[in-house]
Formats: sequence, C-alpha cells, structure tokens
Amino acid sequence: MTLIPVSRAMTGNRRAGQRAAAPAQRRAGTRTYLLLGLIAAVSAFPLYWSLVAASNDNSAAGSWPPKLLPGTHLWANLQQAYTQANFGLALINSIIAATLITVCVVLTSTLAGFAFAKLRFRGSNALLGILLVTMMVPAQLGIIPLYIMMSQWLGWTGHLQAVIVPAATSAFGVFLVRQYLSDALPTALLEAGRMDGCSTHRLYWHVVLPAARPVAAVLALFTFMNSWNDFFWPLLALGQGNPTTQVALSTLAGGYYMDYSLVLAGTLISTAPVLVVFLFLGKQIIGGIMQGAVKA
Repeated sequence: MTLIPVSRAMTGNRRAGQRAAAPAQRRAGTRTYLLLGLIAAVSAFPLYWSLVAASNDNSAAGSWPPKLLPGTHLWANLQQAYTQANFGLALINSIIAATLITVCVVLTSTLAGFAFAKLRFRGSNALLGILLVTMMVPAQLGIIPLYIMMSQWLGWTGHLQAVIVPAATSAFGVFLVRQYLSDALPTALLEAGRMDGCSTHRLYWHVVLPAARPVAAVLALFTFMNSWNDFFWPLLALGQGNPTTQVALSTLAGGYYMDYSLVLAGTLISTAPVLVVFLFLGKQIIGGIMQGAVKA
C-alpha cells in the first residue's frame, strides 16, 4: 500500500525537475539560434553587398559610407553584363561541363572505391599507393603536356570535351569513397548477395550505391562546385570564344577601366545557378548524410 504514494511522489519530483530545467533549456536554445543567425548574416552579407553594388552605378562601390540599400540600376547592369560577356553561352557550357563531370566522377569514384574497399585482387595495394601519390602532384605541373595532348593529338581545343574528359575521374573521390565503404558497407552483406545469385555488377547497383549515397552526395557537391569555379584550364582549353562563366567574368574584369557594378552583376549571374542547385538539392544531400550517420 505504500508503493503508490512513493511512486506518485517520485513522478511529481521528476515533473518538477523537468519544469525547472525547461527554462534553462529554452534560454540555451535562444542563445544558440541567435548565434547561428549572426553567423548566417555575416556569411550572407558579401552576397547582399554584391547585390547592392550591382544595383548601383560604379561610383557606389567606392563610396564612403558604403551604400547598404539596393539601387535602381540592377536590371540595366545585368543586361549589359549578360550581353557584353556572352553569359548565355557561358552558362550553357558551365552547366553541361559541371553536370557531366560530376556524374562521371561519382560513377568512377564509387566503382573504384568499391573495388579497393571490398574486392581482393592482385596489386590492389600498389595501385592504391600510386593513386595516393598522384594526389600529391600539383595539377599545374600537368598543364603543358595536357594542353599538347588536347591541341596536337586530339584536336579538342575550343570544345567542351577538352574540359570534361580530363576531369572525369578524381583520385580524391576514389580515396574518399574507399575509406567510407571500408567501414559503412559490411562484407557479410555482400556475401549474402552473392549467395542469392547477385553478380558483382548487380551488387554495385543494388547494394553499394545505396550504401554510398551519403558520401556520393558530398562528393557530387564538391565536384560540381570545383568544376563550376574552375578558371585556369577552361581559359586555356576553350578560350574566350567559347567561355565558361568564370572565363566570361574575366572579360568583364579586364581592360584599363574596371566597372565594379558590371563585374558584380556578372557575379550574380554566375552565382544564381549554384544557389538554385543548393535550394533544390540541399535537402536531399543533408538527408543522405543524416541517413548514413543513423545507419552508422
């Protein structure tokens, strides 16, 4: 008969403790959100200031105190930058190149990463060592022989394949996927699939790719950003007659007189597709990462 009052007293004490701890948790949550909001505002301010400078004339870029409100010249500056730097062709070239490079890198990296992580074959350790050595060589050292190959042997200079094919594989992507699959993909799961009659190709499509979704999403994001922001090799391989967005931006920044409002208007044009990718794919990328963390 004495158990019921004791249990009620314990329940009441627990609820009182929760009520007492609730304000402290709310205060901690408020401080956290304020800090995150401050970090987000500081991070977004350069983009906002680019919008302000692009919507004013060139004198607003160096004025003091700086202007913090958008002006009325945004549409005119966007139109002038779009036509002057041939941004229509540049956007098409960048979208095609970045998309194809991302798809190729994800496919080749997951294939090779799966082979290095879970398949046993002669010379795997030596090949992995060679792969790691290539990551230590600066990419600039291979520019001259790569350009000779593209111009004299293949005749691809001025065409998009000169940008896409050399970047279709990534040593960093292979190593990243290999390290992830070594722990995230159980060997027993592959053996169970083989006992059910799955070939290596079917195991890759139905077992490896779903397991590698988090790391593939991160790799795709990094690859797309690097391909979109690449400047030096597209400038050499394509030239200004068939530009990407970064090459088109360089034409606005060249010359004796730099119009900062036009340069920042072109920056907004080149940044808009990347923001669209984040808006539409950010939830899927974060969801894939969280799914992998929960499974781990």
